[in-house]
Amino acid sequence: MNSELYTQQIKGLDFQHFLILYWTAVAEDKRVHYNITNVFDDLKYNDVTRTKQSAVSYVEALKYLQFVEIREEKNRKTLYLTKYGAQALAKLGEEFDILKSNYLEK
Repeated sequence: MNSELYTQQIKGLDFQHFLILYWTAVAEDKRVHYNITNVFDDLKYNDVTRTKQSAVSYVEALKYLQFVEIREEKNRKTLYLTKYGAQALAKLGEEFDILKSNYLEK
């Protein structure tokens, strides 16, 4: 893999992308299904976005960068972190503060 390209891809991610990667990792650790609706609800709860369309676009960007995998499960699109997403999360963790997921904190 081109490490310069990978570094630039990570630098192009915003706070919303970081939160989605983080919450996806937390969900996997808790063995909870975390889907696009949960992403939207959590971003809206934290006043990061107001539209589901924005939430979907953040997830799609992460999918195309191969940072998350999306699987159809129980009629929902569940997110899973890839090894590249985990590496990106580790690098982004130094730049952004963590916000709690309303869904995962229940």
